[in-house]
Amino acid sequence: MKNFELILPFGIPPAGLEKDLLRQLQTPALARLIAAAGKPQVQIIDDFARASAHEYWLAGQFPPESRANSPSDTWNKMREYGMAPKTGYWFTMQAVHIHIARDHLVLTDQRRLELDDAEARTLFSIAQSTCTELGMELRYGDAYTWFLRNDDWADLSTATADAACGHNIDIWMPQGQHERAWRKLQNEIQMLWFAHDINEERAMRGAKPVNSVWLSGGAGGYLDTQLSIGRSASMAQHRQQTPAHQIVLLTQLTEASINGDWAIWLEQMQQLEQDWFAPALQALRDKHLHQLTLTISDARKLARFVVTPWALRKFWIKPSLHHLFTITTP
Repeated sequence: MKNFELILPFGIPPAGLEKDLLRQLQTPALARLIAAAGKPQVQIIDDFARASAHEYWLAGQFPPESRANSPSDTWNKMREYGMAPKTGYWFTMQAVHIHIARDHLVLTDQRRLELDDAEARTLFSIAQSTCTELGMELRYGDAYTWFLRNDDWADLSTATADAACGHNIDIWMPQGQHERAWRKLQNEIQMLWFAHDINEERAMRGAKPVNSVWLSGGAGGYLDTQLSIGRSASMAQHRQQTPAHQIVLLTQLTEASINGDWAIWLEQMQQLEQDWFAPALQALRDKHLHQLTLTISDARKLARFVVTPWALRKFWIKPSLHHLFTITTP
């Protein structure tokens, strides 16, 4: 018997669209699980929290304190890329596109940059030279994830890109004693990238220019979250695994939700129904699972639904997504 947890960021539908989405959503297994679990435990974080709800939860920092920094998880991320820092204060640095609105700047979703490895490595090399000249170290993780070391910047309060995405970036920019030093580095990289051939070529094919960098996750050591997070494609891949408590992070809804693409959000929900919700329901019925927990969030709210085989025996409870679709708040 196992305890199984599915973490579903941005699975809480947005306020104002609940009825429209509910009419189109065909997820009977999820509806059965939600109804059997009953009313969830819900916690809400500040409107201007510097990370999304699930990011704090994964870091073991949920609920965050008021005006909490973004999770200090960069050492952990570096380990995932085969790096093992033993000293230094490291940040996660991301190549991004910042959109110029009428009277402010808006950070757009990095996932929609369509940045390939060759382009990223060229832009990285330029940024790395600038960092080296200023006495900083920059390492490459992948096209979307780089790592910057600056031991003097431990005071900086940063926000994750997902928390800032779609908003006026002013209140989300790094704050602290060395914020001007960060903006100087950011501006120098921006100027070097501005007229580079890569961005000219991207403009010709209709792609967004890579015109800035984003900083978050400052860390001087590892986070001990005591969580082992899986990211497999389907629940079938977990059937042969033996840990008593398995946790799987499902990020399929994030991009669609952040960009307000609700048709894709619905499509991804249908795929999750097939790959995860229906198999999990069957595993509970067959008593292969002792307990299933659905941890579902949006940017500000996090809800936990707990289902057991015993709960499924309540045959008088009709399948319904009511408890999920009434979490929304304006």
